[in-house]
Amino acid sequence: MNVDILLRFGYALGIIVLGALAYWLVNQRLLARARSNVPSLFAVPPQKPVIVYFTTPDCVPCKTIQRPALRQLASLMGDKLQVIEIDATERPDLAKQWGVLSVPTTFLLDARGEARYVNNGVARAEKLMEQLQTL
Repeated sequence: MNVDILLRFGYALGIIVLGALAYWLVNQRLLARARSNVPSLFAVPPQKPVIVYFTTPDCVPCKTIQRPALRQLASLMGDKLQVIEIDATERPDLAKQWGVLSVPTTFLLDARGEARYVNNGVARAEKLMEQLQTL
């Protein structure tokens, strides 16, 4: 009976590790796509951190959670942060180029315009601030 429990635990652990690896690989792929598409947003590097925020008009979490979090960050950081909001229904070409699969999706770019973080789904102000502090 103990061997059976250990075997099940091993399977469960393997599935968890494979899931975490798949999530990491997808995020790395999205960051690579974003890095190759940054020039489509800027003629010259922005010289300050940028949050590229993909949304849609009918996205409730975008309106109620993500947008207020971004406004809070923008007011805290002032002109040290640029937020670019992109409507994925108006610009499906950009959403596809950047690999956006769901909204809200936020990409954090450093001052050189290089994509450093991607957040699929809602990213609260605290999480975004932690990510910005590492740029």
